[in-house]
Amino acid sequence: MTPISPDALLESLQWRYATKVFDPQKTIPATSIQAIEESLALSPSSFGIQPWKFIVVTDPEIKAALLPHSWNQTQVIDCSHLVVLCAKEQTSESDIQRLLKCIADRRNVELESLSDYAAMMSGFIKRMDPEQSIAWAKNQVYIALGQLMTSAAVLGIDACPMEGICPAEYDRILGLDQAPASERYLTTVACPMGYRSADDKYAQLAKVRFPTSEVIDHH
Repeated sequence: MTPISPDALLESLQWRYATKVFDPQKTIPATSIQAIEESLALSPSSFGIQPWKFIVVTDPEIKAALLPHSWNQTQVIDCSHLVVLCAKEQTSESDIQRLLKCIADRRNVELESLSDYAAMMSGFIKRMDPEQSIAWAKNQVYIALGQLMTSAAVLGIDACPMEGICPAEYDRILGLDQAPASERYLTTVACPMGYRSADDKYAQLAKVRFPTSEVIDHH
């Protein structure tokens, strides 16, 4: 791995902002969107369970259908790619078994050697009621959102995290509500991505953040 410099990282994070106006004529290159998608797949999660699904929308008709359920925010239709981040409604034993098989295959170990880890994960998910389970899964999705936005900034791609949407309507339009209950994912947050318009006045505004001395303590 070749690390980027601290200055380069901070420059990328200073450059990014919640883009209000995208240039609809500009499209994210295929190589960049592939890297963005892989960065999502590489996102960390509790126990590594990955209770999520990410839907990348480029179809203009689907974007148009989602617009009225996004407070008519035009980023939804003008962006290059609309990423919809979804949380698993109920994490179950089958999800744990799926992860364990993946671990065994990737690390070339026997499933039996993972029994203690399996028991720990099973105990964790069994202690959660349905409401706690979806809340936990949504927390994991927000970790992925952070990774998505940071990756985009480093690649010089603009993004705008959006909670101002109607998740149930997103679920309907994207067909998520048609999945079996055990395999159902729920829309949590959306993130239009692309390139800022020269007309977006917000791009020129100074970034407003509290000083690091006020938000970071050392012990």
